[in-house]
Amino acid sequence: MDTRRLLRTAGTVIAAAGLLVSGCTTGGPGAAASAEPTAVPDALRPYYDQKPTWRDCGVPGFQCTTLKAPLDYADPGSGQDVELAVARRAATGPGKRLGSLLVNPGGPGGSGIGYLQAYAGIGYPAAVRAQYDMVSYDPRGVARSSPVECLTGPAMDRFTQVDQTPDDPAERAKLVAAFKEFAAGCETRSKRVLPHVSTVDAARDMDMLRAVLGDEKLNYVGASYGTFLGATYADLFPARVGRLVLDGAMDPSRSSLDLNRDQTAGFETAFRSFAKDCAKHADCPLGQGGPDAVAQRLKEFFRKVDAQPVPSGDPARPLGEALATTGVIAALYDESAWPQLREALTAAMDGDGAGLLALADSYYEREADGSYANLMYANAAVNCLDQPPAFSGPDAVDTALPSFEKASPVFGAGLAWASLNCAYWPVKATGAAKPLKAAGAPPIVVVGTTRDPATPYKWAQALAGQLESGTLLTYDGDGHTAYGRGSECIDTAINRYLLQGQPPAAGKRC
Repeated sequence: MDTRRLLRTAGTVIAAAGLLVSGCTTGGPGAAASAEPTAVPDALRPYYDQKPTWRDCGVPGFQCTTLKAPLDYADPGSGQDVELAVARRAATGPGKRLGSLLVNPGGPGGSGIGYLQAYAGIGYPAAVRAQYDMVSYDPRGVARSSPVECLTGPAMDRFTQVDQTPDDPAERAKLVAAFKEFAAGCETRSKRVLPHVSTVDAARDMDMLRAVLGDEKLNYVGASYGTFLGATYADLFPARVGRLVLDGAMDPSRSSLDLNRDQTAGFETAFRSFAKDCAKHADCPLGQGGPDAVAQRLKEFFRKVDAQPVPSGDPARPLGEALATTGVIAALYDESAWPQLREALTAAMDGDGAGLLALADSYYEREADGSYANLMYANAAVNCLDQPPAFSGPDAVDTALPSFEKASPVFGAGLAWASLNCAYWPVKATGAAKPLKAAGAPPIVVVGTTRDPATPYKWAQALAGQLESGTLLTYDGDGHTAYGRGSECIDTAINRYLLQGQPPAAGKRC
């Protein structure tokens, strides 16, 4: 179970909504050459002046292209480039075209193109799709864009089964060895790109993409980790900010340790909401009673499968504590998955772990043939570059363990140990926690959900306060992110902002 700052939309986790987005004409308000006549260094001009060649994606209505970006923005003339895969779907009309709307589903490591084609390009409100070319890209290191690779499928299967609540020195040593093997695999297979997949690099790529698309300003909807990417862009290029929606926000001022501990508390909040709901149903496998009683029964189940995994239908992957915990966490991203979680837990407690294994596989993006998308590899590569590690070693985890277990009696220990992964990373972090102000940018809408499991509400409050022009829009509800998830109040407020440039009133709640 490696859930460390894996921040993405609920649909990408449960595979209910999908993956990334589109647009169709290359023209737009403001030509690339006139958007920033003096701001782009000469060495970057060949990248900003690229003329995309759009081709059919194989998905009706979408077009794709491939762009070049400098591997190292400090040395753009070296001839070392990365490839960036981009997809779009043209504005459907009628009405005035407003340019491109770039979308990002989070992660880091989530495929923008997958999200566009499976959800945003067809599922965003019709009025938005009518006036914007819907666009997304796989950020560098992700999916089709010079992807980070680390382990083979069988090796990743083993990694996902390693016990992340070690009970003795032997289990602790095995967990450390697994993190080291993971890091070494990334270095062996992806040494060239590992130092150059930070969020700052991805934000600079977005500005290049903005110019190539012919947009003077960047219009953007970022979900989950995508809020950090969007806020980073706004801080780097405040004068080029158009209409930015940051949904399910991160707090860039929090250290890696604090982010992981806050997220642990977020999953506890989400679990308690699930537990209260579960107890209302006669088929609740965790029984009746308050959230504390339900939580205790889940902990007992985790201890049981830790000692004796149950069959899952895959002899090589019985359901142990690590996979069971990941399966539960996957379903907490979206309250619509709660019935599925009840069913999976009921079966697992009766000796059939297939349901929870399927949830865990959806979380890790494991295919039926045993291969994995590169989500988890890119996730670690970006996170470990963006900030120094949460822990220097196992002793530091021991020190912090009580605070994690206080944040979540159910998930605290596992999430604390999962936060050790960057301690063995082969590339030193280039970023650090700091507030992002985006001084001079026009109004930016920050959306927070009060019982969000992955991005706690206080992060949205913090980001809205840091951004000089931040406006907080609150959704009082469950689940991860809010736009396009059934709240007419939220959708109306965001649509008005995207289409008319009118941000919601300060303090608006839905």
